[in-house]
Amino acid sequence: MSTTLTAETKSNPRGPASNGSAATPPGLSPRLSAIAAVTGYKTTTPAMDFSETPMQDLFCANVFSKKVMQERLPKPVYKSLMKTIESGEKLDPTVADAVASAMKDWALSKGATHYAHVFYPLTGATAEKHDSFLSPDGEGGSIAEFSGSQLIQGEPDGSSFPTGGIRQTFEARGYTIWDVTSPAYILENPNGTTLCIPTAFVSWTGEALDKKTPVLRSMQALNKQAQRILKLFGHEDGAFVASTAGPEQEYFLIDRHFYFARPDLVNAGRTLFGAKPPKGQEFDDHYFGAIPERVLAFMLESERELFKLGIPVKTRHNEVAPGQYEIAPMFESANLATDHQQLLMTTLKRLAEKHGMTCLMHEKPFAGVNGSGKHVNWSLGSRSQGNLLDPGDTPHENAQFLVFCAAVIRAVYKYQGLLRAVVATASNDHRLGANEAPPAIMSVFLGDQLTDVFEQIKAGGANSSIAKGTLTVGVDVLPPLPKDAGDRNRTSPFAFTGNRFEFRAVGSNQSIAGPLVAMNTIVAESVDYCATQLEAATDGTPESLHSAIQVLLTEIMNECSSVVFNGDGYSDEWHTEAAKLGLLNMKSTPDALPYLQAPEVAELFQKYGVLSGRELESRLETYLEQYCMSISVEAKLTYSMAKTMIFPAAIRYQNELAATCTNLKLLGYDFDTDTLDEMTSLVKQLQDNITLLQKKMDDAVGGGLIEHAKHFGEVVLPAMNAVREVADELEGIVADDIWPLPKYQEMLFIK
Repeated sequence: MSTTLTAETKSNPRGPASNGSAATPPGLSPRLSAIAAVTGYKTTTPAMDFSETPMQDLFCANVFSKKVMQERLPKPVYKSLMKTIESGEKLDPTVADAVASAMKDWALSKGATHYAHVFYPLTGATAEKHDSFLSPDGEGGSIAEFSGSQLIQGEPDGSSFPTGGIRQTFEARGYTIWDVTSPAYILENPNGTTLCIPTAFVSWTGEALDKKTPVLRSMQALNKQAQRILKLFGHEDGAFVASTAGPEQEYFLIDRHFYFARPDLVNAGRTLFGAKPPKGQEFDDHYFGAIPERVLAFMLESERELFKLGIPVKTRHNEVAPGQYEIAPMFESANLATDHQQLLMTTLKRLAEKHGMTCLMHEKPFAGVNGSGKHVNWSLGSRSQGNLLDPGDTPHENAQFLVFCAAVIRAVYKYQGLLRAVVATASNDHRLGANEAPPAIMSVFLGDQLTDVFEQIKAGGANSSIAKGTLTVGVDVLPPLPKDAGDRNRTSPFAFTGNRFEFRAVGSNQSIAGPLVAMNTIVAESVDYCATQLEAATDGTPESLHSAIQVLLTEIMNECSSVVFNGDGYSDEWHTEAAKLGLLNMKSTPDALPYLQAPEVAELFQKYGVLSGRELESRLETYLEQYCMSISVEAKLTYSMAKTMIFPAAIRYQNELAATCTNLKLLGYDFDTDTLDEMTSLVKQLQDNITLLQKKMDDAVGGGLIEHAKHFGEVVLPAMNAVREVADELEGIVADDIWPLPKYQEMLFIK
């Protein structure tokens, strides 16, 4: 039974609920009207009936999964597909007709009338092109058709998405290409269903116009190099070594009445105005607190829908900031995790609307409380070897793990600028470096156990590992707990967390594709380096391999250990120390994105066939344009809202104060004019700052996109903040019934 949102009459000082919202007295400000409407809503959540279909049986119910394929495909076709999906072998195009026929029949049995090639352009969003299965049969009826060629290839417009100059407006052709490694699925709608087929998106000239294609290329490159290391250790089964990812998604929920009363949230995804509320997150009472009933209803329905789509969500909880939450899936192949992450964001946003709320994915929708990240847990492994970043209980004896772990450390050290560049956006700039998120300095946290092992290696050889312990808390009825050999560090941007690295600098609104492409490729390069050194230094005997590994690991740690930092990444001391160590600290997007032009970055991507020079240049141009456009939209919103909403409210209150002062003086009363004087001063400041913002927006800027980005970041953004600073002061003075915008204390706490 589906969860529904209904409007019910309930006790409400501003009027009874009616037709989905509260009846509000005339003359209320948009803010007070929104509050009245919110209090008129009540979420009802009928109990879900799992007597016929248990929750666990819903997993992959709408996925053209391996199980479905095995049941519906001829055995040779199924085996051929599995070789491609599981071993990375080339796809045999002759199987397409058989797959298309089975996929069509399965989709029709699920009520589908259309199929859609789903792709992921450089906008960072998901795009779809829908086509009907049904065609006229020439005799007054219709026939359902879906061929192998239709499965393999689609043709959306190749110039209407960001291309960074690869496609011009008059050059429209682009192709979508079936990605067999990411399964097709059914997207449900109250009026029907659609078969969705994940695809790559390339230009007529063959360049990648999307985020999926480079992910697949980078995974291929990583597998090729990892096989060389495994071969040295005697593992020659060729099982595909895939990078895996498990991205933790943070987000905010607010009522939709508040959302629509805030033009900044509607158009920019974040509040451009808003004074700090009397209570924020300082009590730490929201973190892991009891989930509000309305929010829990949304979470339960979201998890059910995600399960049906084969997305293995595992964790839900309240986050640190009021109104902030998190959902986290289990590990999957990096390509599949990327597709599922996009689908997860879409599902959360869609179902939040159903529950009368808006899901905010912006990295910093509210100033003064924690923003949202998307911690990407990354590892690599194969079906035969398991997780290659699992150290075991005695990591000093696990030479294979030590080589792969050292390769990651070297990769972060050598390409720290690239890791910073792939998380650089206008929205993430508000979060990185604040005392809530990793700094803009890329460093690696290893923990006590691994740091000790690598320090031993650096000194000449590792002979021991700090052992795990047992934790007792002095209460007889509580059992003893196994204690990890090291602590965790939430301030590190790239932290080892037991059997994986957690890239914490990724923004909540980002596709994880870019960070995964970077991680896969830099580790492929580093593993390539390690394999080359070991192959040259060993004669095939275990003794020579052991000796070569010791030499290699010592060399890597002597060169790259400055990137290992286990301390407080928030501290000023770390920033000072990092500068002395020569680590990069690119604090803003205009500082970070140009690193994509670095010769070593272009050489890296071209060497491993991940991005050509033209493709890399297109991404730099696209991301710089997106940065400029984001701040341009915010600047226009700041100007418009300040001029048409905040300034009029301030003038009304100033006039009320002035009239009251005049009347009281006429009656012979003394009246303190301090508030009026303060209002007059602030109104003048607001006018001046609005005028200055307009001037900075209109300033002519020469040069290219980098110069334009710097102008927006260094000139326009501070001018916006100056307008906000005065407006937020006014919010604390202007009469409550006059202030036009929903305040933080309402949006964050009223559910």
